[in-house]
Amino acid sequence: MTAPAPEQLAGVRYLVDDVAAAVGFYTEHLGFTVRLDAAPAFADVVRGPLRLLLSGPASSGARATPADLAAGHNRIHLIVADLDAEITRLRAAGVSSFVSEVVAGPGGRQILLTDPAGNLVELFQPAHA
Repeated sequence: MTAPAPEQLAGVRYLVDDVAAAVGFYTEHLGFTVRLDAAPAFADVVRGPLRLLLSGPASSGARATPADLAAGHNRIHLIVADLDAEITRLRAAGVSSFVSEVVAGPGGRQILLTDPAGNLVELFQPAHA
């Protein structure tokens, strides 16, 4: 299978204070692969159709962001087959940045964690139909 062309990917930019740490987090723990690593300024990692642009303080993406802009509660949403197994795996790997407990609803179960820069990541297990 060939990788999708960049214009076929859904791109999300996360501002990070340490590009190398962010690349390590997403590749080692969440299954992303590196498309481009220009640390310390920038990296481009992908998982399926999601292209995550990790922009350090020196990147053009970070410089274009107003300093007084308050961050929202946006996050990337990663679907997993077994949420409990993912939580156990991540904790065993030393990831301790969970910021919520598991929450269940009609659509499935989820938990929130943060990357090394504090950006939110949602791990989501859909409810079985």
